[in-house]
Parts: sequence; structure tokens; C-alpha cells
Amino acid sequence: MIRFCFLFILTLIFRFTLSAQQGDIIVAPDGSGDFTSIQEAIFSVRDYRPEGRTVIFIKKGVYHEKIVCPEWKTNITLRGEERDATIITHNDHANLNKMGTFRTYTLKAEGIGFEMENLTVVNDAPQIGQAVALHVESDRAAFRNCRFLGFQDTVFNGNEMSRQYFEHCYIEGTTDFIFGPATVWFEKCEIHSKRNSYITAASTPAYKPYGYIFNNCRLTADQGIDQVYLGRPWRAHSAVIFMNCEMGSHIRPLGWHNWGKSENEKSARYYEYNNSGPGSDRSKRVSWSRELSKKEAKKIRKELVLGK
Repeated sequence: MIRFCFLFILTLIFRFTLSAQQGDIIVAPDGSGDFTSIQEAIFSVRDYRPEGRTVIFIKKGVYHEKIVCPEWKTNITLRGEERDATIITHNDHANLNKMGTFRTYTLKAEGIGFEMENLTVVNDAPQIGQAVALHVESDRAAFRNCRFLGFQDTVFNGNEMSRQYFEHCYIEGTTDFIFGPATVWFEKCEIHSKRNSYITAASTPAYKPYGYIFNNCRLTADQGIDQVYLGRPWRAHSAVIFMNCEMGSHIRPLGWHNWGKSENEKSARYYEYNNSGPGSDRSKRVSWSRELSKKEAKKIRKELVLGK
């Protein structure tokens, strides 16, 4: 009996220590954690947590879930055990039951202060319509060392009041696969095109000074892809900056597209600065985009763009 109690106490101590190292809540597909479902783990967190952060540690595995972190679940971190082996996947698309684009997400984040680390989010719907992998409306959201995989409309940066940060992430898609009205900073990310099409479709409001900023990123493409635009304006005042980025030869010499509306050329804010690689040559760029001056570029800092 004494031995049993001793072993039981050791087990509790080990689990508490492991949990403290990994997170406050553990999700594991084999039942060894607190939950087998990521969604159940999110729902278990106290609503509008007054202070601190809740870390949900997700063990390796494939989680077939459609996940929402609602606005009343704040300051939550989803932390995967290993980026390429901890996968959240779903397969809704816009043409399924007339769903439309904005309900197709695999993961939707609404709560303030949402963060993700070391995870892969996939929308593996067939290529017959828009299919969002990640839909973010959370303010002060951050994504580090994650992969977002899909085709058309892979990442939706929603909510024009939202500020978002992506670091060391891999994002792939076909058409408009990074789109929305939010203010977003991408740092040292790989942006991978899988079709001759468009990377960004920003819808930045006119009153917002910044939309998408890609800094120190790599623009890559599948073999045979050689006619990709940096972006086109989903809304007239679309704002996108590529700075200090390495651009592959798949980027079209024109660089930017006006979405077939000449009036967009008067208001779209498309800038580049100090980029490298064969796709960075600005000698044939559209006349309504421009290179920032060194003085202008110095003012574009993450702290200024995203604030606190």
C-alpha cells in the first residue's frame, strides 16, 4: 500500500512537471493528455481570463477538426509538439452547401491575444472554390514557426482593427492566398506560390496607414510556376509593402495588378524596398507602384506598425 501511494505521488509529480514544461492543458490523440480534442481544450479555458496566458500544448498527431477560438477566450496559446507533425486539418470550401468563403476556415481565431507556435493548419478541400485554412480576427495575434497550407484564400487576415504578427512561418497557396483588411507584419516567412496567379489581395481601409508588410521574407514557387503577381487590390486602398525580401524568378516583371479596375491605380498603396533576387527587378514594374526611399523605409518598424 505504501509502495502504491509512493508510485502514485511520483506519477502526479512527473505529470505536473511535464505539464508545467509543456503547457497548462495538454491535448493528445492517444488520450494521455487532458483532452483528445483541441476545441474541447479551448472551451475549457476560463472566459475573459483576467490576467496571464493559458498555454494549450498539443502533442504530435493529425487532428481532424474545425476549430474556433471565440472572442471570449482571450490570451490563449496553441503550442504544437513539432510543427510538421502536429497538424490540424479540415476540408470545407466555398461551394459546399453554398457556404461562401468566410465559413470555410479550418481554424478561426477571434479572442484577443491569440497565439500559435509549432503547428500546421491545412485546408485540404479540392480546388473547386475558396477554402480558408486560417481565419484571424484576433487583435494582438501572433504566429511563430507555423505552416498554413491550402490553395485559394489560404490565410484570411480579417477585422480591420486587428494587428497580427507572423514569424518564421510557411504559407502556401494559389490565388489571393493572403488576403484581408488587417494590419499584418510577416517576418522571415516563406511565401510559396502553387499557381500562376496572385499572392496578396489586401482590402486595407483608406484610414489605415499600413496593411501587409513582408520583411526579410522569401518568395518561392512550385516548379514551372513563372507568372505570379505580388498582389492585386481587393479594395481600392489596398496597402502592401515588400522590403528586404528575396523574390524568385516566378514574380512577374510588372509586379502588381489592378484587378481590372483602372481607378485602383490611383489609390492602391504598393511599395517595395531593398529586395533581392530575379523577381525584384523594378525596371518593368507598373507605374503606380514605387520604391520607398531609405528615409521612408527607416520609419517602417514593427513596433510602430503594430504598436503595443
